Amino acid sequence: MAFDVGGGGKGGLRPSMNVTPLVDVVLVLLIIFMVVTPLLTKQMWMNVPAKPDKEQAEQPPPPDALPPVVLTVDKGGVLRINREEVPREQVVARLQRMLNARPDKIVFFDASDDVPYGTAMDALDIARGGNITIGVLPDKIAD
Repeated sequence: MAFDVGGGGKGGLRPSMNVTPLVDVVLVLLIIFMVVTPLLTKQMWMNVPAKPDKEQAEQPPPPDALPPVVLTVDKGGVLRINREEVPREQVVARLQRMLNARPDKIVFFDASDDVPYGTAMDALDIARGGNITIGVLPDKIAD
């Protein structure tokens, strides 16, 4: 009885690669990446005020109340503070001057429906660059 131990000659054993462990590892990595990828997106959290009751919504503001400071952006990217057009370079200085004279230190932000997302975020970044507290308006402002 003789047997071949793989040393040369015809009919010897040839090494072959077992790919099953490799496929298992690749599938596990694929699942890990599929689970982690949605968590990598940046999110901007905002607190939206609750809808007021009908009684509260119908009450007019007191006659001595100051109008809110509203920063708006239109489709062309033009910035306005309380409906007055302001150049981008002067937005922070003008907002800071307006807020220094007010007891509430908040600026409300509103953008038209057709403003690109990047333009709206650019306007928010300009305002936040001056350490200004921004409140995003959830509803449209009546013109």
